[in-house]
Amino acid sequence: MSEQLDRRSVIRLAGAGVIAAVGAQSASVALGGGLVEAAAAAAPPALLLPGDLGFDAERSGFNPIVEHHPLAISVPTGPADVATAVGYARDRNWPIAVQTTGHGISVAADGALLVNTRLMNGVRIDPQTRTARIGAGVRWGAVVSAAAPYGLAPLSGSSTDVGVVGYVLGGGLGLLGRTFGYAADRVRSLQIVTADGRIRTASPTRDPELFWGARGGKSNFGVVTGIEIELMPVARVYGGALNFAGTQAADVLEAYRQWSAGLSERTTTSLQLLRLPDDPVLPPPLRGQFIVSVVVGHLGDSAEGDALLRPLRALTPFLDTVQDLPFADFAAMFTEGTSSPEPLHERTGLIRTLDAQATDLLVALAGPDATLPAGVVSLRQLGGALGRPAAVRNAVGLRDADFALYLAHSAPAQESAAIDAVQQGLMDGLRPALTGGAFPNFLGHSDTAPERVRAAYRPADYRRLVALKRLCDPGNLFRINHNIPPR
Repeated sequence: MSEQLDRRSVIRLAGAGVIAAVGAQSASVALGGGLVEAAAAAAPPALLLPGDLGFDAERSGFNPIVEHHPLAISVPTGPADVATAVGYARDRNWPIAVQTTGHGISVAADGALLVNTRLMNGVRIDPQTRTARIGAGVRWGAVVSAAAPYGLAPLSGSSTDVGVVGYVLGGGLGLLGRTFGYAADRVRSLQIVTADGRIRTASPTRDPELFWGARGGKSNFGVVTGIEIELMPVARVYGGALNFAGTQAADVLEAYRQWSAGLSERTTTSLQLLRLPDDPVLPPPLRGQFIVSVVVGHLGDSAEGDALLRPLRALTPFLDTVQDLPFADFAAMFTEGTSSPEPLHERTGLIRTLDAQATDLLVALAGPDATLPAGVVSLRQLGGALGRPAAVRNAVGLRDADFALYLAHSAPAQESAAIDAVQQGLMDGLRPALTGGAFPNFLGHSDTAPERVRAAYRPADYRRLVALKRLCDPGNLFRINHNIPPR
């Protein structure tokens, strides 16, 4: 193997997760009018090979449902390193996989070059323009913390441990989405290394077709090395969760159905049917229990919020955390499983209307009498700004549903067949309520077949994405993902 890697660094790593590039010197690369840290192309980036110290750590992702076995791993420190790595793989006709945290893992990077962007972790906030310039390896927690002192907030999701770039490229369904839209709608520019090794800046006026497709088309068009996003003028939120006993599922779902239908777009909500594991880290009242949780994020004061929640609080939640609090605390409240990797089996769909038939199906299939493994059946409320096209259009096109459905169940990879069958049974049972579409961010490891990927886009948009892929990556080097092939 080593004779194939003629550009491999001679540096041996000092410890797991530590990497160096021979002779690399810091430089700067423009991104949408700002600067991100980069590395000069004085030498190619270090490549890790199987058996090298740190190789296993760098190939591992948060969701070990898929295990990577790449030919080599690059851990770049800037766009120039990425361009060199992409060119190196292209010259050898190796497919290229991209990973930061591994939350959205889908396809094993076997026989590929794996680019781990975690060291590209710079964040710069501009309070005057209300923007953030973010490196490819940044997680949402860093952006939330950096923006908070200025009374600003990003459109982050329910985990601050998730990487920014992967989340945004898949659309980004956030805690304040009904008010401000998808995270992909609020991108100013992005820097991307395409299959030809070029470092390109895409924006509404520069490479606009690539700017359209990358926002929603996931990692199909190259390695995004930096991104500039808008920040929202939000310092505080009336938010938290109302948690109910699982035996109340039918009543809570019916009340939530009627209540959510009348909400203004200043309120973003979700409902989770949660089967908690029998885990000693959980307090005894929750361990191994089934509960129903309603998450609320409202842009208004406590008096208005209290009045808003009165119909749900009348059902007497056993735990109520909804209050007026800083956005940073609200974002951190729902962070899921940051301490250790967890094998998650995920599925997604879209619900056109949450009517009585839909809630009856949910109670029957996922309620207290259903036999399901530990995990969640989640409804994320859409509508509001999520139902309107972005000011600058992007590939997130299925905007006419009322809710996004997300299934996530935890089980070892060897139990995949059994879990997939359970989840398929849920999807089949809910079919009368589903549109047939899917949300790109929530596509899982079982959603890699072409028809599953196509379901995440409008037909015209999918054809447009294929044409863009043909221009940017005709050899389909970027296929270790929910792939959009060039033909």
